[in-house]
Amino acid sequence: MTGRSHNLLLLASRLLLAAALLPTGVARALNVSGFALTLAGAGVPMPNGVATAAVIVQVFGPLAIVLGVLPAISGVALAAFAAAMAVLLHPFWQFSGANFLTERALFLADLGLAGGFLLYALAGPGGWSWQGWRRRESGESRPAARAVPAKAAGRGTRAPSSGRKPARAAA
Repeated sequence: MTGRSHNLLLLASRLLLAAALLPTGVARALNVSGFALTLAGAGVPMPNGVATAAVIVQVFGPLAIVLGVLPAISGVALAAFAAAMAVLLHPFWQFSGANFLTERALFLADLGLAGGFLLYALAGPGGWSWQGWRRRESGESRPAARAVPAKAAGRGTRAPSSGRKPARAAA
């Protein structure tokens, strides 16, 4: 895959992940007290504080993802948020019939979002992001790669032989 198509797919992925949370976050920001009442009905302690924190995460987290700011922190934070909201707002195990199926689908969708946010945290935002722009401005061609042993990388290369057999390690 070329660098341009790779960056395009990462940008599209970031936009889709943000689109899953940002509209709801803005709606909740416009009615924090209503969201707090929903949380109180679900038995969440300190619903006003939790609602305020959730709105902050749900508005600023997707904006950080769109811009590509602090991908590891924002990705893990949003994954934790999505998983927590799945458990708090969609306890499918308490329902039966059609409500069970609906709540289970919403629960699994939230867990899928959490997985997407974790993938973002691992893959990073790509070159078409704030992080990519900073990297280009500093002259760094690509992010620092982690040292991977040759065998782990699948290269299977061997050091030049000196004619001697390697010493065996004591068990």
